[in-house]
Amino acid sequence: MAKVLFVINPISGDIPKEELEEDIRLFCERNNIEGETFKTTGEQDEFKLKEAIQIFTPEIVCAVGGDGTVSLVAKAVVKTEQALAILPLGSGNGLSKDIGIPQNFEEALQVLVHHRIMPIDTLDVNGLLSIHLCDMGFNALVVKRFCDGDTRGPSAYAWIAMQEFVGYEPKKYTIIANGNTIFEGDAFMITVTNARAFGSNAAINPTGVINDGHFEICVLEPFPKSSSLGILYRLYTDSIDDSVYTHRFSCSSATIINHAEEVTQIDGEPEELGRDINFTVQPRSLRVVLPKTKEQG
Repeated sequence: MAKVLFVINPISGDIPKEELEEDIRLFCERNNIEGETFKTTGEQDEFKLKEAIQIFTPEIVCAVGGDGTVSLVAKAVVKTEQALAILPLGSGNGLSKDIGIPQNFEEALQVLVHHRIMPIDTLDVNGLLSIHLCDMGFNALVVKRFCDGDTRGPSAYAWIAMQEFVGYEPKKYTIIANGNTIFEGDAFMITVTNARAFGSNAAINPTGVINDGHFEICVLEPFPKSSSLGILYRLYTDSIDDSVYTHRFSCSSATIINHAEEVTQIDGEPEELGRDINFTVQPRSLRVVLPKTKEQG
């Protein structure tokens, strides 16, 4: 009998949590799964979750929520034999979309019955874990404003982005890899990821491979406002590399000097990381639960 610990964020998603827990309980009964639930409270969640995992010893720890819940579970199981599963209920659901998890709750539940496990790379960012993407510049500022606000959902994020875009001033950055400066100058945004796209499906790293032992640094240089629609079009058509305002660099480690010490965001959480930000890939350090391929049945 498989053992699954379901980590539930009580404030994410539109599904009433009592109904959700009952759905999970019935699902486990029908599919011969020994399931337990862990509810986040916002107080010592990481410590308490690791303690619950140690006591229950599940094979799979399933994040039931948004990117914050996924990140919490990842921190608890990274570099262990336990695997991360995702039932996406957040605003962005970035990692789950990138690795092919169904965005429908019932379909995502079925992945726990018919699944495969694949190890993916993660990033160490000044000692913090990044499992999907982190960035600095415009998007990080929007994420901070979004997290500081009271309204959730894609429409709230888009509204904040439009407001900030009007007066945003690009900042100066220096990127160093293998002892060489590979970029120095102003940038609208710098994204560091080994995945492909934001939770909005905008593909900032369209050829990214999530377990190849490398990550990409994606630089979007300052551009005239008249080019913004063209850039958005390229982001949503996997053609951002065709823009004259973008550069991508593949690395296994790098340092970005954030001269203005602006906020950085890691997997949807704002972080104050100071001037020098060090990135190191951690190859195949996180086991994730994925749908079976057609060939696997």
